[in-house]
Amino acid sequence: MINCQEVKNGTCLLIEGQYYFVIEFQHVKPGKGNTFVRTKMKNVKTGNVLERTYQIGFKLEDVQISKRPYQFLYKEGDDAYVFMNNETFEQITIDKVAINGVDFLKEGDNVDVVSHDDLVLYAELPAKVSLKITYTEPGLKGDTATNTLKPATVETGATVRVPLFIEEGEEIIVDTRDGSYLGRANAGLKK
Repeated sequence: MINCQEVKNGTCLLIEGQYYFVIEFQHVKPGKGNTFVRTKMKNVKTGNVLERTYQIGFKLEDVQISKRPYQFLYKEGDDAYVFMNNETFEQITIDKVAINGVDFLKEGDNVDVVSHDDLVLYAELPAKVSLKITYTEPGLKGDTATNTLKPATVETGATVRVPLFIEEGEEIIVDTRDGSYLGRANAGLKK
């Protein structure tokens, strides 16, 4: 148990039998009255955001989590993904909904698996990944003056909106949190 004023971003809490990660917190000291803590928490299973306000001194049940590197091996069916622990070589299966950025996951990629005891809470890809474009419409010559975007299919099958000058076969950097195009892959990110 921790006091609510000890909460920080990334703290895992157990509230009403559900696991939540604190994504935002704010200590508020009004002119009159007692200080309180305003929090925004994300449910691990559903992704719903819960907003709560706690008076200073309120006790919350915190959960000790561990973060370990795992390598993606293969997809099992439509919704199950098999990963291998990079240290113990133990294999685990994680449900699709528990993987952040799953559309940009390819075989051999490393992810961070966050767990509590033996319960896997979620798996998280790096914030940026380099992916090769397998299909996109050709851009028109001289059509670079505007910020117009076109759809492009990457090697994982996901669709990313890219600028008109990007061509099939190029490697691009994609933000796994929102699926946005960040730029062309430079020599430092190429594999």
